[in-house]
Amino acid sequence: MRLTRLSVRQVPQSLARRPIPPTHDKVLRHHHSPHDYGSRRTPLYHQDLKYGGPLCQIRTFDSHIRRRSPGNNDPRSMDRENDEPDVCIVGGGPAGLSAAIRLKQLAIEAGQENFRVVLLEKAGEIGAHILSGAVIEPAAVEELFPDWLDEGNEQRFEHATPAGSEKMRFLTKSKAWPIPAPPQMHNGGNYIVSLNQFTKWLGDRAEELGVELYPGFSASEVLYKPDGSVLGVATNDLGLSRDGKPRESFERGMEFHARVTLFAEGCHGSLTKQVIKKYDLRRDCQHQTYGLGVKEVWEVAPSKFERGQVVHAMGYPLPWDTYGGAWMYHFGQNLVSIGLVTALDYPNPWLSPYLEFQKLKQHPSFRETLEGGRCISYGAKTLVEGGFQSIPRVAFPGGAIIGDSAGFVNVPKIKGTHNAMKSGMLAADASWNALRDGRDGSVFLYDYEEGLRNSWIWSELKEVRNMRPSFHSPLGLVGGILYSGIDAYFLKGRTPWTFKHKLPDHSSTESADKHRKIEYEKPDGTLTFDILTSVSRTGTNHEEDQPVHLQVADWDAHAVKAWPKFRGLESRFCPAGVYEYVEDESKPLGVRFQINAQNCIHCKTCDIKAPDQDINWAVPQGGEGPKYYMT
Repeated sequence: MRLTRLSVRQVPQSLARRPIPPTHDKVLRHHHSPHDYGSRRTPLYHQDLKYGGPLCQIRTFDSHIRRRSPGNNDPRSMDRENDEPDVCIVGGGPAGLSAAIRLKQLAIEAGQENFRVVLLEKAGEIGAHILSGAVIEPAAVEELFPDWLDEGNEQRFEHATPAGSEKMRFLTKSKAWPIPAPPQMHNGGNYIVSLNQFTKWLGDRAEELGVELYPGFSASEVLYKPDGSVLGVATNDLGLSRDGKPRESFERGMEFHARVTLFAEGCHGSLTKQVIKKYDLRRDCQHQTYGLGVKEVWEVAPSKFERGQVVHAMGYPLPWDTYGGAWMYHFGQNLVSIGLVTALDYPNPWLSPYLEFQKLKQHPSFRETLEGGRCISYGAKTLVEGGFQSIPRVAFPGGAIIGDSAGFVNVPKIKGTHNAMKSGMLAADASWNALRDGRDGSVFLYDYEEGLRNSWIWSELKEVRNMRPSFHSPLGLVGGILYSGIDAYFLKGRTPWTFKHKLPDHSSTESADKHRKIEYEKPDGTLTFDILTSVSRTGTNHEEDQPVHLQVADWDAHAVKAWPKFRGLESRFCPAGVYEYVEDESKPLGVRFQINAQNCIHCKTCDIKAPDQDINWAVPQGGEGPKYYMT
């Protein structure tokens, strides 16, 4: 199964409104350097080359670009350019942007406008890789911008829908039974948003304050000082062929040496997991657990639209031994966000979270709303579910982990954006305090650890710490609902015990012969869709002739371990059709393992769920991946 699309470089948002300098000798490039963004040089763009809206990038060669020596095909033999900001932030989601905004606010208040904050984002534009439900609590954004919704503010966020009526349902195959929602799920004063739109808005506010935003830059390597502290990060090399050899378009990556480096990569970040391992940041906590959220946005008939309505559901279509739940939010103008979260500790390898979501839409409760409408967007992303007992140490020599990278999602509340943003602000405060005196040497953000424990993040997550793991009881879904109700209304986390998570998600999958194969109905193309149709709605694109960013050391060895026991688990847990087992009589198993990396929508399920942990999700070339719309 392959889905290929023409790959076109996105113009960074930070430059999209700048004037084009005089034209002279031009060469088509696949990468750009932030050195070109500053006062010394400005990149050259040709705005006549378009494909579906994005602009192709043209840049002049400057003398500071180091070329490959004739006959030298080893890209590692070349030096990388480097930049030295005060703070480097990896990841342009709500956490990273909140940290950047808070840092610049503090610097401006102190009269230090030249305090440099650089933010690197792997997506081609800010917000393009962001996906969530989403109903957000406004507490954190109101700290940053008290007038974020004020009609007198020309820069206000214009796309927030106040949460209105609420429903909580337990679903069977054809029925929806009302059940009381725990207090944490009440949404008075909250707002339904497209987190994709909200993140773009935060990016604009950051840029106005002077944050240096570099979308299209994939941070692929953590750099260390001789004393073992983090020096910064490096972006990946571009112009490598599939076999790792440099092509004519090859360009070396770039290093960012910062006094503080903040990792805000979101769920299961590729660099964050390296830092956690190097500094043993999980030594005092449990392993992280995850869920996979699969989502669509529909435009529905006006007669079926109930502005601000918030619906949550548990039960069908997921089996009793699998934690998860569904949502439907009415927002904007006749738009509905609908999705299903499936916990990735599910045991049955025949289960497909994507196809379970297709079943959900056929339930009368949801079908009634969607029929007559049209699907306009699709996406999928993993989310952290471990909660309080899975929070690692968040500070290390030279930087810190913020947002979903650290795991601040409140699962019973079904919210995490406010905590992610607050953690970024706390890290920004700690970074400013550590750097403002100008002392040399590696920084350790003690204030961030302390601030976190004194914040609402800590108290909020501690109160609900036992709800998610309560679903591991022998009573499964029913037992978890009963305990969660008791804890929400009466215990409120004031117990001397803290439940533990069971096995890590990758160890929870049982062999295929222990479960009956699930037969899913063929999609109808109107309400339910095949996976490639859905992937086409993500706007994802990856250049094919590059190293596969879904790293498996030996594809045949992987098949030998995985196929006999799990019978193609990877092709079912992936919500984008990336993994296949193709019939091949030349192989001893009769099948060949195949990776269609160009389909990848960066959900990272494979890195989390693969039973032998032999799939490593790494960043592809900068600017590639999904281009989400209204997610």
